[in-house]
Amino acid sequence: MTVLTITAYFIIPVYTILFAWGTNWFTLNFSILGSLADRKNLFLLWGIVVGTYFYYVLKRIIRTLPRNKKEKVCTTLALMLLAMAVTIPYLPDTQPFHAVLHVVLSFAASISLLLSLYLVIWKLYCMNQTVYRPYFISLLLITGVSAVLFFLTGIVSTALEIFFVLSSTFLLHRLYGKVCSPRILWKYQRL
Repeated sequence: MTVLTITAYFIIPVYTILFAWGTNWFTLNFSILGSLADRKNLFLLWGIVVGTYFYYVLKRIIRTLPRNKKEKVCTTLALMLLAMAVTIPYLPDTQPFHAVLHVVLSFAASISLLLSLYLVIWKLYCMNQTVYRPYFISLLLITGVSAVLFFLTGIVSTALEIFFVLSSTFLLHRLYGKVCSPRILWKYQRL
């Protein structure tokens, strides 16, 4: 088992669920949990682990794609926005401007990540529809379920955040295994 596999299937899921453990997943979110004194550093560490994983894996996949400037920009933007979001506290009562900025940055980071995933998977799908159709359909399902979770609660809830992070992590790891397998990389190196 590689470090990426352990991170995708053990570290990120366990850490994400433990971070939200003992809270109401449908009325709270990671921003509120991360503003609590006893979870502030845990939230920062969670952002570092998740952001680094997504950035590293997407970067490795993107370098195999032709004309990949948009994908690089979206991925880098998602990481930068996430880094800023987890370092700005969400304290609406005492720091309303910072709270609004945190929400905007968090939402923008998620949208940038989702856009990056769509750009990458769409390009792969256009290159080989048979192989990458399941990945594209999975991404559509992740988007759909995320939208349903949002409309059920009316907020970006912990349940939505956990679902989105975990399903995207699993999808990205599977995609990484498909795109960056030694057989495929050998083909690109010979070109």
